[in-house]
Amino acid sequence: MNSPTSQERLFSIAAVARDTGLSMDTLRVWERRYGFPTPERDVHGERVYPAGQVDRLRLIRRLLDSGRRPSQVVGLGPDALAALLEPEAPRSQGPSPAGRATEELVALLRLHRSAELATALNQALLKQGLQRFVVDAVAPLNQEVGEAWLRGDIQVTEEHLYTEQVQNVLRRAIGMQAASGSRPHILLTTLPEEQHGLGLLMVEATLVPEGASCLSLGPRMPLADIARAVEGGDFDVVGLSFSLAYPARQAMEHLAELRALLPPTVEIWAGGGGLRARSRAIPGVRIITELGGALEALREWRQARPDSGPRTAHLPGA
Repeated sequence: MNSPTSQERLFSIAAVARDTGLSMDTLRVWERRYGFPTPERDVHGERVYPAGQVDRLRLIRRLLDSGRRPSQVVGLGPDALAALLEPEAPRSQGPSPAGRATEELVALLRLHRSAELATALNQALLKQGLQRFVVDAVAPLNQEVGEAWLRGDIQVTEEHLYTEQVQNVLRRAIGMQAASGSRPHILLTTLPEEQHGLGLLMVEATLVPEGASCLSLGPRMPLADIARAVEGGDFDVVGLSFSLAYPARQAMEHLAELRALLPPTVEIWAGGGGLRARSRAIPGVRIITELGGALEALREWRQARPDSGPRTAHLPGA
């Protein structure tokens, strides 16, 4: 790699992670596995990244959000990445499937009108109810925001603003649900390399109205800590979320490790875009690729244990 010129700005790994939405652990894994990025070292021996590499990482992140796998794109140069983005991100013709309301919410996001965005989200929640809000508002918004970021219409700061506002609304709504204490008792978290926690909240918001007892530890929990939490609690299920940026092979390896650490009576439910390209199944691990699959898993768990809790309702239209 050519050394950067004295005029080229260098970015710390933390700054790159904030700017691109890729975790620091992911950047290190890619460096070892794919040979990119190739950071310099500062006077303290810490990784620093030239601006050109940061720009390339932004392109890679956009392709990951469009459904590409890290193994397909991380090793490509800027021109090849840009060529892939051209057909992957056509501008939609007319309103998005979520309708004009979704477009209006994205417009508020672009203008950084966070208070109005929060008000609109809360109004949609009151109108639709928690489960329908997740399916009819949050899920389409996630897609629309992702596509807007892919096209370059919004920046990473706006993406973070959106995530924070939606998480705030979901947390408040979940907190207002009456705690039933019904089974299953579900522990929700992500592994250390996965920093995105919105998927966990969406699952929790789907299951809590059905009487499931969910405890979220938030993202980035080491395997040993998850195992200790299960040992110290009365949990029936561990739920994990993997975003598209998470390497599928690494996810399956970690799921197999966690399966070996947990009692066989504790189920593992794992979902998210990072598992769509999985190449194999793991006994004792249930892969869930959409929110409806979480309700299906809940229903089957209770059917196998008739005295465990209330029946699971279907989402209208689900």
